[in-house]
Amino acid sequence: MSHLELDRLNKSYGSLRALTDLSFAVGAGEILGFVGSNGAGKTTAMRIVLGVLAADSGQVRWNGAELDLRARRQVGYMPEERGLYPKMKVGSQLVYLARLHGMSKPEATAAMERWTQVLAIDSRRGDEVQKLSLGNQQRVQLAAALVHNPKVLVLDEPFSGLDPVAVDVMSQVLRERAAEGVPVVFSSHQLDLVERLCDRVGVISNGRMAAVGTIDELRTTPTQRWRVVSNAPAGWADAVPGTRVLSQDGAETVIELLQPGTDAEQPLLHAALAHGGVREFALIRPRLVDLFRNVVTTDSDADDGGTGSAA
Repeated sequence: MSHLELDRLNKSYGSLRALTDLSFAVGAGEILGFVGSNGAGKTTAMRIVLGVLAADSGQVRWNGAELDLRARRQVGYMPEERGLYPKMKVGSQLVYLARLHGMSKPEATAAMERWTQVLAIDSRRGDEVQKLSLGNQQRVQLAAALVHNPKVLVLDEPFSGLDPVAVDVMSQVLRERAAEGVPVVFSSHQLDLVERLCDRVGVISNGRMAAVGTIDELRTTPTQRWRVVSNAPAGWADAVPGTRVLSQDGAETVIELLQPGTDAEQPLLHAALAHGGVREFALIRPRLVDLFRNVVTTDSDADDGGTGSAA
């Protein structure tokens, strides 16, 4: 099964350290969201995958073998800085790009027709790219990444500038490609979209991989926070062992469970019920944006200040 692996990539620009032992893998049929602040190293890593940049050390492997020039023809790449010919017509440009990847003219034409239809830009095949809206240019750029039927997808900010309908279309395309066994990695600042779409998330900070895992894995914390809405009197939770009241606002109390475990919240629920009716009892799960903020802040605090980062 197809899989992509980045193994201990290092890259510097003079005294600026862009990547430090960056490692992660994307399995067959998996969608991995690659997130980080501006300048964290996302684009540098993606350019190394495509061979646009050379790593100082480390290796990119596909199916266990080094990703060489021949194998890179099987990668669909969508750069952050769009790489289309502005005065070339959409249809002829996509056919041209497909043929550069080794497809025959009939194969390239059929692929162009398919992807322009899927991405709802078939009516613009005869238009110059520069005459399209930014959203439609983005769709053409995605078509360019897909037109040669790639075995791996590497997409840098593919959702940038898209309207909600186009986001839905592009999300569905990525899900379908993943369902066919294609490893998909994409960077994005739209963390709510990453949370909905991705099987796993990798967080990069200062050129280092700060965290990788499923949303549930990243949400695992040493303690738990519970939200209780009840008509219990103020201070009802103060005496519950193993807890700490974080806030109380009217009927709502937020409580931290200091030693979470199987059914560890039950004493808290019983105490709430003993003091009155409970209208809501819910675990507060951190959002990806909160996890991202905490990981990046912690990683930055731990950095000794001797290295920088690059896009």
